Amino acid sequence: MAEFVTLEVVDGIGTIRLDRPPMNALNRQLQRELAAAAAEADAREDVAAVIVYGGEKIFAAGADVKEMAEMSAAEMALIAAELQRAIGVISEISKPTVAAITGYALGGGLEVALGADHRIIGDNGKLGTPEILLGIIPGGGGTQRLARLIGPAKAKDLVFSGRHVGADEALAIGLVDQVVAPDEVYNAAREWAARFVGGPARALAAAKAAIDEGVELDLTAGLAVEARLFAALFTTEDRTVGMRSFIDNGPGKAEFTGR
Repeated sequence: MAEFVTLEVVDGIGTIRLDRPPMNALNRQLQRELAAAAAEADAREDVAAVIVYGGEKIFAAGADVKEMAEMSAAEMALIAAELQRAIGVISEISKPTVAAITGYALGGGLEVALGADHRIIGDNGKLGTPEILLGIIPGGGGTQRLARLIGPAKAKDLVFSGRHVGADEALAIGLVDQVVAPDEVYNAAREWAARFVGGPARALAAAKAAIDEGVELDLTAGLAVEARLFAALFTTEDRTVGMRSFIDNGPGKAEFTGR
């Protein structure tokens, strides 16, 4: 049974909860449990969308520095790819995902949030990549996902300086998508996720895959990805249901099955 990460499913929404007080430091055990929870959420048919949440006070303040401090370069080389995947594992969930950020999301904590499709933060929250202050760089996907999200120049500013970014600046540079009162973060995340409950699950997965795969390719290759995924949806029950409902009843009235 997991000690630091749980998956709770209520009304079609799965909440992956990080719970390693006091700071939700991402030690290797938590990373493994996070990967397992993400895989379960992705596989479960009763989960339409996923929230990743660190609790009311803090999202996650980064990797477990004490655990890493005694590791040699050779030891880290053996686990670096595993660490990177585990911290970025939210990006592998094929369903809509949202990070509900309270308090601090720093270093590995921010990297977990960067794996989500949508980020909501409390107005007192702080984000950052302070690894440079330890003499290292982000190793959980931060240099890559951050640059793709906010652009290389802004990513370099954050990574080079290690400074913290407040909620308003994070919104302005596109690092987060919504700022709410601190005690409304989780509720706002549920409201966002609830839009996808009862939706066309396979079409949503295809839309996510088309965007995530295509953004790494040139336009011609990206269009080929879109065409392949688009055509594949014509084998689904939801495509039949959606089009028949549109013809018979007009838009927005289809009752999808997720198949």
